Amino acid sequence: MRIPRPRPPRLGARLAAALIALLPLAGCGDGPVETLLTDYQRRLAERLDLPAPERTAPENIGDFPGSDARLFEIPETREGLLDVFALRGCHIANLVAARNNQLGKVALPSQRWLYELALWRRLSGCWNTEVPETLGDGDRARLERLTRLKTEQLPRASWNALFASDEWLDSFSRASSPLPPDALHEVNAQLPALTYLREATLHQFDRAWSADSSTLEGHLKTLRDRPLTAELLRALMLAERRLTESSRLLETALIDGRCPAATARLPRPPEPWLDGLSQAARRWFTAIQRLFEAHKVTPRPAVEGYRQRWLSLETPGAPWPALQAARLSHHALRAELARRCR
Repeated sequence: MRIPRPRPPRLGARLAAALIALLPLAGCGDGPVETLLTDYQRRLAERLDLPAPERTAPENIGDFPGSDARLFEIPETREGLLDVFALRGCHIANLVAARNNQLGKVALPSQRWLYELALWRRLSGCWNTEVPETLGDGDRARLERLTRLKTEQLPRASWNALFASDEWLDSFSRASSPLPPDALHEVNAQLPALTYLREATLHQFDRAWSADSSTLEGHLKTLRDRPLTAELLRALMLAERRLTESSRLLETALIDGRCPAATARLPRPPEPWLDGLSQAARRWFTAIQRLFEAHKVTPRPAVEGYRQRWLSLETPGAPWPALQAARLSHHALRAELARRCR
């Protein structure tokens, strides 16, 4: 019986990450988000009779922690064939054989978790039957030890299954662009995947809940459809940067005593899109936080650090709170200019 070690990232994924790290401006060109925000900057500068601000690129999103920093070490469990055969009343031999065959050794992380879940259910279910009474002292002790061990390991196995999966890692891909304004609905398309993964985690010790491989793989495939977490982060960061630059125009106008012409009202920021982006990102990051919290393990320090720096709705400087602060500051400056220029 072996608990598989996580596979190292694929060579292609490692190479892509290295290249992206060297290209921090990737994905931040004149796409639809950039066009929307710079058009507002241009019109605002014209109304204030100021040059358009010099644009600067946001920093790249953080690199998701490597496997050694995000996954839990789960020692392999080894039992001899005769020892497994002695527990034949628990019906685990076929599971162990499937895990140890060629396909089992290269199984996807999600399938490895399903194996661990099935093994725990059979062992723990067997322990609560009359089978232990039919075993010798050594085999009964072995069954008890294995049941306890698998009970302790299952939460770490489910964590590893998610955090070792390509589908989950792809959601944080640095090879991404800001989420386009017409794609905010993609949050609704992918939220059921996070909901299912959370429910699966919460109910893995619930025998009334049934794990379904095709449903699990289907939701993971949904996450792979686009790197939604990264796209939202990039859109938030780009919006914050352009609004901050626009606020400097207002600050300059206030310092210089400039007022727009009486017949030229200030253009409005793209508020409907900013509202939609903020709401979509809040829903998505809230769902991710709830998925994190569903795992009954203490996250590895590097993962917790990433979570606070990039995914938090409260940590100052994280992309979502930073955009909200930039919006409040920009509105306050507009209001002050309007008051002075009455």
